[in-house]
Amino acid sequence: MSRVAKAPVAIPSGVEVDLRGNAIEVKGPQGRMAWECHRLVEPHEEEGQLRFEPRQQSRRAVALTGTARSVVSNMVTGVSEGFERRLELRGVGYRAQVQGDTLQLTLGFSHPVHYKIPEGVKIEVPTQTEVVVRGPDKQQVGEVAAQIRGYRPPEPYKGKGVRYSGERVVLKEAKKK
Repeated sequence: MSRVAKAPVAIPSGVEVDLRGNAIEVKGPQGRMAWECHRLVEPHEEEGQLRFEPRQQSRRAVALTGTARSVVSNMVTGVSEGFERRLELRGVGYRAQVQGDTLQLTLGFSHPVHYKIPEGVKIEVPTQTEVVVRGPDKQQVGEVAAQIRGYRPPEPYKGKGVRYSGERVVLKEAKKK
């Protein structure tokens, strides 16, 4: 069996897990999330932990068991602590600000970029050149951060653009005559 699937998912205090067949619902201080587990995977709760077993010993069932365990673990972490992605804006005049449910970005284009903040995600701008994306759903937080980065990814000559915090951009040498 998958080594990932063998590890149980610990349920911290303040988090409730509701199992109905293959439907899993997790509630916590950061919100609630629901997910439908694949029919080849059998989830069960015992002693404050969630365990996942394959219903048959096929290669696909074992792989899906590890995936299910990982997804539910991220759900439990999301509703208890939440996830965050930090972005940095590098470039002269590059800045961000939140106005209502819209993130307004000035990224060197002839016009400002308006990004509508989706439901379930919070975006904060501690400084003009820093954007923090927070939420309980790891996939959604990563997707929003990638969409914002996609407006102006870091370019390889001067390093200008939107980058993840801590991302290293290898700069190329300029063309010589």
